[in-house]
Amino acid sequence: MSALEIIAMVSIAVAGLTIALGSMCTALGQGRAISQALASMAQQPDESANIVRTLFVGLAMIESLAIYCLVVAMILVFANPFWNYFIAKAGG
Repeated sequence: MSALEIIAMVSIAVAGLTIALGSMCTALGQGRAISQALASMAQQPDESANIVRTLFVGLAMIESLAIYCLVVAMILVFANPFWNYFIAKAGG
């Protein structure tokens, strides 16, 4: 097995783990944030506008972590910086 094949396998495996863990963790975080926001709105209904506004900002921050994981996975699969290094070493 050549070094290029090993780099390909490891890159695909790490990209898959990045997406899996990134989406699972953000889903758990979003679920917890929503459940706490609903509990807070049930206790103080007159503050629900402020709670909802803060909830949406928090959900956007949590979702950005999933987007970062997607970007890392796309870089590993399509624009891996190790590819060029190993191709240059193999060719010359």
